[in-house]
Amino acid sequence: MSQPMHGRGSGISWSAVFAFPNPVNEYAARITAGLVVLLAGATLLTGSGWGLVLIAAGFWLRVLFGPRFSPLALLSVKLLAPRLGRARLVPGPPKRFAQGMGTVVSSTALLLFAAGAAPAAWIALAVLIAAASLEAFAGFCLGCVIFGVLQRRGVIPADICEACNNVALRRS
Repeated sequence: MSQPMHGRGSGISWSAVFAFPNPVNEYAARITAGLVVLLAGATLLTGSGWGLVLIAAGFWLRVLFGPRFSPLALLSVKLLAPRLGRARLVPGPPKRFAQGMGTVVSSTALLLFAAGAAPAAWIALAVLIAAASLEAFAGFCLGCVIFGVLQRRGVIPADICEACNNVALRRS
């Protein structure tokens, strides 16, 4: 008889299931952000609720599982970033935090749209486009800066990312 796939001794490493890479290839992160900008821009122009579903689902996949299941992240990590040459590695925890912020904003946009508040949804999506554009085109990760501020204020414990002491000052 086989054992159930939960609990002790099951062989499932839940930390591995919900793992996020550390370090992260900054080029892959920037390419993913650029793809988010493209998808979000198309969604904004077409007024597509399905676009909002895809954007929010992508952020949920990336924040929960890293790049393993997100089509945009897989395209960035496996196909596009390797073509840019050697990886530029940056700490992973701030990037996961930034993905979490994207998850909140994209989910908010989706919920607003579903509630019939389309203008508010498009404003939230525009905020997401602005933040993702900063990452994609200027190498400025707003979520990473906020992570650094929260870490310096003690809201995020220092041991979460010891390499992040000056992450707010890092720019590519």
